[in-house]
Amino acid sequence: MFDIYIIDLFLIGLVLLVVTLASGWITRLPLSFALIYLLVGIFLGPYGLGLIQLRRDDVFNAELLERLTEFVVIISVFSCGLKIIRPLNLRVWGITSRLIGILMPISILSLAAVGKLFLGMSWGEAILLGAILAPTDPVLASEVQLTDTNDRDELRFGLTSEGGLNDALAFPFVYFGIYALKDNNWNNWFKQWIAIDILWAIAAGIFMGILVPKIIVWFDQHIQKRRSADKLMEDFVGISIILLTYSLTEFVNGYGFLAVFVAGLVVQRSYHNPEKPLAQLEFIEQLEKLLEVGTILLLGSILLFKPMVDYAWQSLVVIIFLFVFIRPLGAWISTISKHPFSSHRYHLHPGTRWLFGWFGIRGVGSLYYLAYAFGNGLKGEVAEQIAWITYTTIVVSVIIHGISATPLMNWYESHIAKQTKPLPASTIDEFE
Repeated sequence: MFDIYIIDLFLIGLVLLVVTLASGWITRLPLSFALIYLLVGIFLGPYGLGLIQLRRDDVFNAELLERLTEFVVIISVFSCGLKIIRPLNLRVWGITSRLIGILMPISILSLAAVGKLFLGMSWGEAILLGAILAPTDPVLASEVQLTDTNDRDELRFGLTSEGGLNDALAFPFVYFGIYALKDNNWNNWFKQWIAIDILWAIAAGIFMGILVPKIIVWFDQHIQKRRSADKLMEDFVGISIILLTYSLTEFVNGYGFLAVFVAGLVVQRSYHNPEKPLAQLEFIEQLEKLLEVGTILLLGSILLFKPMVDYAWQSLVVIIFLFVFIRPLGAWISTISKHPFSSHRYHLHPGTRWLFGWFGIRGVGSLYYLAYAFGNGLKGEVAEQIAWITYTTIVVSVIIHGISATPLMNWYESHIAKQTKPLPASTIDEFE
């Protein structure tokens, strides 16, 4: 009799080997790695071999899901920050400020309206649903993000920076929904929510995201002048920056996701040797890919046919509104009269604006917020409702965005990106 754990290790190892060896073909097909992991997760779950289970005696292990997805997200947002080499001023980051400052509120409030008007939720429950599903995912969106630190493409930059930031800035609305679930009288906690969960937590996240990596990089560079670290161990500095920045920020009630993204930006600019952060980025991306496998396998294993069918029409309403109306129209509104920094065009190409709207990929970030809500007061029938709507939305996103990412990005590269003359590096450097 074989141990189930050993069988799990064997099958996951087999999946990694097959996917790795076949990656050259997979990247050319309208198929994503996440979709493959999802199908394997379903096969390993209760409807297949039953080898991976987050449910024991009908008790769902939300804490394990929360901790795993939390770690995956902090790794991913740090990777997003490391990829970005752009001057830190508002003009250069204009597309990001629009996606976060305009599109995010549109998405959250529109989804909340759908929950209230069509799904029979209270405003607190509906806002929580909006906050869980509004953030785009930094983990599953690698195909549409910056390819390297020299990539100046406006679409890829916008999606990368949005993925790095919106997982942090959705948190205030997650807290809002949780508070509203516990107390319908908003006057009892609204001022505290503004002061602590918006002003303090965001400010603390930015401050700690600058301070902690600056200190670590300073120690790293000064110590290595005297005695170099072991080559095999150097890349672990990046992991230590992530963990220390996140934990210290959480100690002071700041947003750790925001701090870690800022830390990635700071690290990229702080080393005297530009190869050091590039080596960290390579290592972090490999770790991110490995964690993605585990997370999507778990997602596949927790899917159950009956509750997905029970909430199918509600999920369908949310999916249609989110993917067909809310995200595309919100992105179009957010990019009105936007001048692309990376080219001589006066406005963003219409195709670019629609692609911003289409690639609102949902994934690991939404799983984390859902699991966090489970541990902080979300329970009962509304918990089941929000959970299965979230799972189904992520599954549909993995399928439709996974299938469409490669052909759409190939079309974009051929018809828009190559026809858009980028600004020379000297022009961009003037903004430093």
